[in-house]
Amino acid sequence: MSGRDRGSRGRGRGDRGGVPAGYRGRGDDGSRGRGDEGSRGRRDGGGYAGGGGRGGGRGGRGGRPERDVYRPVDGVPPPNSKVQKKEDELHKVLVKTKSPSEFPLRPGFGTRGSPVLLFTNSFELIPEPNLLLYRYGISIEPLAKNQPDITGKKLSQLVKQLLQTDQFVDHEDGLVTDFRSNIIAREQLLSQPFDQVMQYVAENEDEPAVNAPKFRVQVEETGVLTVSQLTDFLTSSDMSRMFEDKKSIVQALNIFVRHYAKESQSVGTIGTAKSFPLNPDEQSGQTSDLGGGLRAIRGIFSSIRVATCRILVNINVTAAAFYDPIRLDMLIRNYGLPPRVSKLKVDGFLKRLRVEVIHLPSKKNKAGVVIPRIKTIFGLATKNDGTGAGSSGPPPKVQDFGAGARGVQFFLRDEGPEQSSSGKKAGGAKGKKAGGQPGPGSGSGSQGRYVSVEDYFKQRYNRVVSDLAMPVVNVGNRANPSYLLAQCCLVLPGQSSQSKLNSHQSQRMIDHAVRPPFKNAASIVNEGPSIVGLFPETNVKMVTTPDPTFCGLRHTDIWKTQFGISIPTSLLTVPGRVLQGPKVSYKDHKHVIPSDGSWNLRDKVKFNSAGNLPRWSYLMISTAWQPNPFNAESLWNSVKNFHKVLNDMGIAGSAPVQGLQIHIKTHEEIDSEIEGALKKATVQAQLRLVLVIFPDKDTEMYNAVKHTADVKLGIHTVCLVSKQFGKGHPSYFANVALKVNLKLGGINHVVEDRLGIIKEDKTMVIGIDVTHPSPSSSSKAPSIASMVASIDHWLGQWPAELRIQQRRKEMVTDLDQMLKTRLELWQRLGFHKAYPENLLIYRDGVSEGQYAAVIEEELPLLRKACREMYPATETKRGIPNITIIVVGKRHHTRFYPTNLANADANSNPKNGTIVDRGVTEARNWDFFLQAHTALQGTARPAHYYVVLDEIFTRRGIKPPFQTTADVLEDLTHNMSYLYGRATKAVSLCPPAYYADIACERARRYLSKLFEQSTPSGTLASTSVSGGTGESRAEDMLVHPNLKNTMFYI
Repeated sequence: MSGRDRGSRGRGRGDRGGVPAGYRGRGDDGSRGRGDEGSRGRRDGGGYAGGGGRGGGRGGRGGRPERDVYRPVDGVPPPNSKVQKKEDELHKVLVKTKSPSEFPLRPGFGTRGSPVLLFTNSFELIPEPNLLLYRYGISIEPLAKNQPDITGKKLSQLVKQLLQTDQFVDHEDGLVTDFRSNIIAREQLLSQPFDQVMQYVAENEDEPAVNAPKFRVQVEETGVLTVSQLTDFLTSSDMSRMFEDKKSIVQALNIFVRHYAKESQSVGTIGTAKSFPLNPDEQSGQTSDLGGGLRAIRGIFSSIRVATCRILVNINVTAAAFYDPIRLDMLIRNYGLPPRVSKLKVDGFLKRLRVEVIHLPSKKNKAGVVIPRIKTIFGLATKNDGTGAGSSGPPPKVQDFGAGARGVQFFLRDEGPEQSSSGKKAGGAKGKKAGGQPGPGSGSGSQGRYVSVEDYFKQRYNRVVSDLAMPVVNVGNRANPSYLLAQCCLVLPGQSSQSKLNSHQSQRMIDHAVRPPFKNAASIVNEGPSIVGLFPETNVKMVTTPDPTFCGLRHTDIWKTQFGISIPTSLLTVPGRVLQGPKVSYKDHKHVIPSDGSWNLRDKVKFNSAGNLPRWSYLMISTAWQPNPFNAESLWNSVKNFHKVLNDMGIAGSAPVQGLQIHIKTHEEIDSEIEGALKKATVQAQLRLVLVIFPDKDTEMYNAVKHTADVKLGIHTVCLVSKQFGKGHPSYFANVALKVNLKLGGINHVVEDRLGIIKEDKTMVIGIDVTHPSPSSSSKAPSIASMVASIDHWLGQWPAELRIQQRRKEMVTDLDQMLKTRLELWQRLGFHKAYPENLLIYRDGVSEGQYAAVIEEELPLLRKACREMYPATETKRGIPNITIIVVGKRHHTRFYPTNLANADANSNPKNGTIVDRGVTEARNWDFFLQAHTALQGTARPAHYYVVLDEIFTRRGIKPPFQTTADVLEDLTHNMSYLYGRATKAVSLCPPAYYADIACERARRYLSKLFEQSTPSGTLASTSVSGGTGESRAEDMLVHPNLKNTMFYI
């Protein structure tokens, strides 16, 4: 599994339609040998060698996939003629326009490639011609001092409560809300601002609870939006025109599109844009069991997009892992208990899970509706319960972390069984007391006594504990715990899991979510509108497509009957082009012509430039839980066979020396045993490269190897799985050899005569990325920035620089210092006398809302570094020229072939497909490029958006190009064939791809922060090196032996 090796991250997989945040598997589509995106996948930062990416490519892929295209009943519609006519008109304007704008104007549309007609996963939103939207802001402030702000589901409930007040209830069909801070209305709602004190009323309750919090709620009109002004702007030929309300109208329309799902009782949501059926149909494949208490559910993503002449609703299939809505003790058993699963993992799995308490008598409101008693799990019981700020009285007695009902005791005062120890009616066993202190010694006395959770539930509720080993759960907090038996809780439906899936769950998620593109297209049309609420039959705020003869009413009468917005649920078609790929060259100019974006090494080609193989050997690891199947003889034979493949591919060097074998008895020994073995290999055996052979894939061992080898010892390592390595298949060995050669400084292959400006050897190509902690990471986990850069015009070696920075900060703070290190390597490793004249930057991971921040925050740092490095004579004449292109891979735009002739073997568009019309806005210089062939599922194109250009528009256009857009599109496409870790074009331009992989390697170094396993409410007690829990720069400072190499591959 290499590829990313993103093989681990899986860019080689198909679109699962999106994956849950905790999923660390193969990303979106089958392409880059790692999984194309979406999730940031597993991110082994190199991963196990020999898998994804197809490496040596000597074998086939197995069975033939089902092949078809989406076929609408009414046939394939042509592209919108009005849009095409306007784009043709704007093309003539754009190639001549030099008007300043926030970002570079599109220098015309691309022209190269074979034309193709594609479906895209968007519907058109048609507003009433004179539609006005009244926008209102909601402000909610706690009334009491020190009262926390209201958030989450309680905030949503309070907004629902607000909409039932006299000022709003009569306008229900004419308003929508995000249930947080905005109301959008069809007509004016208030003659004066709304300002009232409201007491929170829980869902389905008739009255506020005793001591329910009070809030000051204010609603005020913040503007009137004229939707036609947006459509006029999108149609205008005035390229210098700006429209301030664009973002506000898009936000209002997003609120409209997403309101139904947030309000519906049959749909659950994740974030603002993803909607899932709460009662999915298993027979139709909407849901499937993942095991371990989780199930996959297929849902729908929705978002408003703007394009030339029209407003679009982008609809895409997505998938996420949800908790099984079963009894909590059954969920925990399905997930696992010690010794199979640690209690730390159980604690993390259950944290923030909402459950219904089922051991108490049912409660109904005045309408006879049962009011469920809902609690949120804080975590398992710990010895720290009852301590910290806000605690008082005697704390609970907890035998050990995650103890069962007999091992947890709390202080129960003597007032009677109707009162818990906190003085409130007992739904659970509360771990605090309201009155005085207990007597000496035993903790009991005239005011109360300690009682176990087991005895309390038996005496108070006649509930016998069914499993004493089952942990009790704390539904209070650390300072004031409240304990419940797991058997007395029912997991509420519609709760997504943020936990990292194990390998078996990941594979099941892939099986569930990776679907042929034509099936996803059909789901978008057939399932999407009902889930999101685009059908008038289920959403009263929708209207049908305007028809002047409908029911004999005039056009304007139809619009006025509802909200004034129509969304015909038919996929749009757009024009695309298929670019021709380049020839790939190996040693002695031996050319290989790719087919469908990939090629193989059957012809015994040698690496274009081979590295020198140093003294090397292997380290074989076995564990008490995973024995290694190798015997000494078979292992040595495999190592010698691998050495022969290295020689055949041009890597010369010494034969391997006899290696080491270690046996790890416990998980606690992993770090020390691996460090000891690698130290022996480095110090005693003087090795510079070690093949580390695992009995099976193991993230914990992988992290230990990479941190020890990369940071502490400075020795190259390649991690392998014994089952694959032992088979000795030439294609597998060739895959591993690709990685080895890059680590040794070699160049695997090149693209000749198709890199335009790059071949002049005056342009350094740079990739930048930032990775952030996941929801399950430690609060001390930082964000990590990476920068990779080419050293010459071959684009074969990309050394990386890593930096820790402020948590969750996307803009890179040390960018100036990082760039300086890359400029030094351009001279030293690339043997250049001068610094590059051009810096071509592919910036990964920036959302649309942060494009301006790249120019405002990162560009000044880049210019600062250049001023400090370049001669004054160069900077005075504007050298270097800088172009910055933001690469997006977490978008939801997809394309589908309209006929089989234009489809690849997996029913996706052919590799090289590019789209810059139909779904783009003419003013923006952006395009979608699917450079790769997805191995399965729906291919996800990369989105490229130019935020600064000082290179391409300043150069003349030479044949065969007709526009500057052609030049950049062709260069980006050709570079996609230069990912050294695979014999295929990859879905993301290599500089951005490599930067992403480098970030993932840094996560391995700080894995104890990024993959934290500590009880709820506590901090990690150690750092990656045993300190305070803080991240330190030295913990990911790559050893001098490796820092100028592609160590991260």
